[in-house]
Amino acid sequence: MLNIEYTLVVPYYVAEAYSMTYKNFITLEGGEASGKTSIIEEIIKYIAEKNLRFIKTREPGGDKISEQIRHVILDKENTAMDYRCEALLYAASRMQHLATTVIPALNEEKIVICDRYVDSSLVYQGIARQLGIEEVRQINAFALKYMPGLTIFINIKPEVALKRIKDNNRDSNRLDIETMEFHQKVYQGYLMLTKLYPERIRIVDGNKELALIVMEVIRILDEYFGF
Repeated sequence: MLNIEYTLVVPYYVAEAYSMTYKNFITLEGGEASGKTSIIEEIIKYIAEKNLRFIKTREPGGDKISEQIRHVILDKENTAMDYRCEALLYAASRMQHLATTVIPALNEEKIVICDRYVDSSLVYQGIARQLGIEEVRQINAFALKYMPGLTIFINIKPEVALKRIKDNNRDSNRLDIETMEFHQKVYQGYLMLTKLYPERIRIVDGNKELALIVMEVIRILDEYFGF
């Protein structure tokens, strides 16, 4: 098992408050196979039971054009993709997704539950790809104007999470097949973000059974919305 620690030098302006956050905008973050998709399905059931208006979406994707970009990003044949190209593709998908899906839903006062958002880019491209967290922020500047009020980070070590892909015979994508060192950098990057933005990012133990994880997430949502 790799035991790697990474040090991130954070410019003072990275830790500043975002220009605009939206209470109805909820994101889930975590490494590959962290269980976000299953958790989101349970969150949606819970919100639907309360007769609240909502949409469920994801990144990359969530829109016809963004889904096409997603296919390019995750295609296992595209291993020669330059890291800067990868970062820009994520940003392009995000802009399209915001314009056609997220912003209209927020304007209609719907709850938006999104599987990944700009935090993923900061971690995967900024830290793990070593492009620089501030550099990635800059190409995603438009997204910083529409930040979630709450982000739930599913905390599970990559060696545990990635084993699920093999055990469940899940199809893998280009990021799944990255080295364990890469996934360790992603994991450490998320832990860094939780320290940078503790007021927004809540940590949930992803090692527990799904039912227990969902209970904790719902407790957080109840507290957050005041249900």
